[in-house]
Amino acid sequence: MAAVRDVAIIVLAIESIVVGILLAILTIQVYKLVKMLREEVKPMLEATQETVGTMKGTTTFLSEHLVSPVVNVAGYVSGLRQAAKTLAGFRSGGRDGDTA
Repeated sequence: MAAVRDVAIIVLAIESIVVGILLAILTIQVYKLVKMLREEVKPMLEATQETVGTMKGTTTFLSEHLVSPVVNVAGYVSGLRQAAKTLAGFRSGGRDGDTA
């Protein structure tokens, strides 16, 4: 009976050593993963944020210097066109659509 007990103690001791070694390896792997995330993923996120900032600046610039003036000119052209239609209607003696 003592021999079985001694074997069980030895098996449990070996198992504890193996579990301890595996836990140490797991801890090292988690450390390496965190280090990789800090060194590789963080710079990618920073570059992405910089790109988004550049795109925001570009869209703001285009909106202010290209889109807004084009919209204003289109509005003026539309107003002039409508004014010309109205004046042409008065000159012809009737409105567009009046057939009588």
